[in-house]
Amino acid sequence: MTAVAGPRARAVAACIAVAAVHSGAWAQAADVRRGEYVAHAGGCAACHTDEGKNAVPYAGGRAIETPFGVFYGPNITPHPEHGIGRWSRRDFFRAMREGVRPDGEHYYPSFPYPYYTGASDRDLGDLWAYLQSLPQNGRRNRAHELGVVLGQRFMIGAWKRLYFSAGRFVPDRKAAAPVNRGAYLVQSLGHCGACHTPRSALGGPRADRPLAGVDAPDGKGAPNLTPTGLEKYSDQELTELLATGVTPEGDVLAGEMDLVIRYSTGRLTPADRAAIVAYLRSLPPLPSAEP
Repeated sequence: MTAVAGPRARAVAACIAVAAVHSGAWAQAADVRRGEYVAHAGGCAACHTDEGKNAVPYAGGRAIETPFGVFYGPNITPHPEHGIGRWSRRDFFRAMREGVRPDGEHYYPSFPYPYYTGASDRDLGDLWAYLQSLPQNGRRNRAHELGVVLGQRFMIGAWKRLYFSAGRFVPDRKAAAPVNRGAYLVQSLGHCGACHTPRSALGGPRADRPLAGVDAPDGKGAPNLTPTGLEKYSDQELTELLATGVTPEGDVLAGEMDLVIRYSTGRLTPADRAAIVAYLRSLPPLPSAEP
């Protein structure tokens, strides 16, 4: 004979049912394996993994040299003291979308939140789940090496008012699906403009020359990614370049692009690499970078 549950038992059962529903919804929204792919698309390991044979992925330490000083990628493993183990999901979304730390301070835009702000809720949720699944690592973060003036974080608020607009990626309704997918990867997760768009004296991207390349006297520039700069390559050659880092001439990409290939585009699906090329082909052609 089946026992009749009392009010307390029914209440407990209801709570378990609600928890199961929310747990199922969360599991569906936060896919760890998919989050790993989002991390590849975002090139996260390139900045958050130090150089060296025994470097621990995502434990931070890589030096990022810029005209404004040297920034060091922080530890983003779930370590409670030296990583992001005490962050909430909301803290993570705010950092990625608004460039604000859990304590309310602004992040320097060496962290490419001006691009990550366009990421979808699903991608950020999956990425958060993946980062939380990583082994904890207690490597301490290294302070950035900046001048006295730039070392004042409050100045970043003024920079953001000039150059940063938070907002999610909006697809072009007139564009084909692969072009929109490529646009999302290039404009948001891949943050290609961080290196391939020339900047003003204050470090703001020039809106009149998106992805037109940077000609740096130290040889650390970035090529033009509009059709002007890509016209000598076929689509197949470009997708192969994104996969292997080897040019049709047999040269091997080095420097920052080596990191991009190893940690990002080389780990994407062939369809996503083709989408990137399709989007770049759709851009207005712009003259190559000015010295």
